[in-house]
Amino acid sequence: MKLGQLWLKVQIACGDTPAIGPGKVDLLEAIVAHESITAAGQALGMSYRRAWVLVDEMNRCFDPPLVETLRGGGRERGARVTPTGAEVIAAYREMEQHAAAINEQPAYARLRSFLRPQPLPPA
Repeated sequence: MKLGQLWLKVQIACGDTPAIGPGKVDLLEAIVAHESITAAGQALGMSYRRAWVLVDEMNRCFDPPLVETLRGGGRERGARVTPTGAEVIAAYREMEQHAAAINEQPAYARLRSFLRPQPLPPA
């Protein structure tokens, strides 16, 4: 999330693995929209393998899993975000909103007072 010169990236770890962060939440939301891990990955410009790896990481970090795959033919195939996954999306987005309030803190104003508008050219 970008707020002027402030970029916020909220990540939650499970051991040494990033369990959830902005990209994974975007992927979950794309799975909701497309009902397919493959289509969600394509919509976000990521490979099939990358999308599956991210889903696998999330599912291994959360109990119960955030995404379930549906096997079979016809209309009942693809993937869907579980109720827990929907709760994780909502909680993460709420955390982002709370984190955005940092741009109103005096420490942020102090830091920005030292920041150049653009980096100097390489020496």
